[in-house]
Amino acid sequence: VQLVESGGGLVQPGGSLRLSCSARGSIFGIGTMAWYRQAPGQERELVATITSGGSANYADSVKGRFTISRDNPKNTVDLQMNSLNPEDTAVYYCNADILNAFFSSTTYWGQGTQVTVSS
Repeated sequence: VQLVESGGGLVQPGGSLRLSCSARGSIFGIGTMAWYRQAPGQERELVATITSGGSANYADSVKGRFTISRDNPKNTVDLQMNSLNPEDTAVYYCNADILNAFFSSTTYWGQGTQVTVSS
């Protein structure tokens, strides 16, 4: 199983980016999916989560600006980021709890995608 991310890049303050993550491989189900981020010199922090039923939660720092969504048949999760500011600069990681054929759950991570907010 792999989580493949895309959509990072350089954006000016106030701009928007959309990150996407696709889960590929032998997948029998996906539980909670999430986005984390890690800025230089800082610990990885949770940005947003979404359950298989579509219930979402956000870090206080991104509430009202970021929106997490998922497409269950396609095994994807997206993060729409609006009103970006320099403090959002970080490597963003996709995370998912994936069920195998034996219905045991394993947490997988994507490789990370860089988001840089700068003028």
